Amino acid sequence: MDKLANFITNPELMIMVMAALGSFVTILAIGLQVFQKNNLDDRLKSVKERRLELSNLQREELNRKRQQPSKKVDFMKAVLEKLNMQDLIATKEVKMRLSQAGYRGQNAAISFGFARLALPVVLVLGALLFLSTAKDVQFSLMAKIVVLAGLGGIGYYLPTIFLSNSISKRQQLITRAFPDALDLLTICVEAGLSIEAAFSRVSVEMAENNAEIAEEFGLTTAELAFLGNRHAAFENLATRTGLEATKSLSTALGQSEKYGTPVSAALKVLSEDNRQHRMSLAEKKAGALPAQLTVPMIVFFLPVLFVVILGPAIIQVMRM
Repeated sequence: MDKLANFITNPELMIMVMAALGSFVTILAIGLQVFQKNNLDDRLKSVKERRLELSNLQREELNRKRQQPSKKVDFMKAVLEKLNMQDLIATKEVKMRLSQAGYRGQNAAISFGFARLALPVVLVLGALLFLSTAKDVQFSLMAKIVVLAGLGGIGYYLPTIFLSNSISKRQQLITRAFPDALDLLTICVEAGLSIEAAFSRVSVEMAENNAEIAEEFGLTTAELAFLGNRHAAFENLATRTGLEATKSLSTALGQSEKYGTPVSAALKVLSEDNRQHRMSLAEKKAGALPAQLTVPMIVFFLPVLFVVILGPAIIQVMRM
């Protein structure tokens, strides 16, 4: 027992045991850190892969739904392909203008191209049918050619005119509600929401009052979640709307992402600028009212005044 006690209490042995135990604990701590780091990396990698898988599945589902052509779309596409007129639907400018008007997807481009092709034919055939059946109305050959050519040109450019009007109306609706949406976006960012959550919240809040801007912000939210380049999502917002206000917002958000500047400060400046711009447009319209009212007053008010003032005198003269 004495030998065992002396062996255990030997200072050299205690030092060796403590050194071995310290080395073991150190190696174990380092191993645990490396093992935990590897597990964390694996978990992050699996989450990233799962996210990419879900995003790809959702994109495929959306593309499948969008690319389910009906019989009418198949017919229009077949006609355009037989006539070798895919240029009417394949241009980037046409797709961009359709997107600005709110018509998205390949089917919209096919319908627009077929309308530009079929409408002149329909109008010309209708005019030929009318001219052949109308015996009371006689036209010379030159007049018939002019009428048919005019109807053909009107039919060709009518879809473009309709598309331009749709773009103008949609841009007016977005411009009218954009300052309010920008104020809501600023409030959300200042409350601590990320820019994705802020866009999503504003799209929900604006859905009842302005469906157009809610749709654009909703698409931007989806692109921020799926696209790897966030700046591209902001640029797509500006391209889809074609407005200077959204281009300014895209530039401000892109610079904030690139240089790390506060997003809330940039949004505050943009919000104030949009408010002032809307007020200046209202003042401009109010200032133009007197000039616009001059012609209606001359045409409608002055004749009535002349009748009221000179009418009794003319009646008395006629009775004499």
